[in-house]
Amino acid sequence: MSKKARLILAMVIIEGALAGIWWYLARYGMANPDRVTADFQAVVGQTMGTAMGGLLGLGFILFVAAARSDRKAAQQKTPR
Repeated sequence: MSKKARLILAMVIIEGALAGIWWYLARYGMANPDRVTADFQAVVGQTMGTAMGGLLGLGFILFVAAARSDRKAAQQKTPR
């Protein structure tokens, strides 16, 4: 499996986990309005959105680096 494919798989799993946490916290806030602050939903949305967006940006940079690494490895395998 290429480094690009492994990175994409890892990013999908991590983003899915973050989305699950976001979903859980949003449902917790709706189910327990007396146990959370008034701005709980906004804070959760901003925090999780920032985390997911930052991770996605980092993932793009890592994808470019993985593609370059895969390309270099493929060039070294082929005989000249």
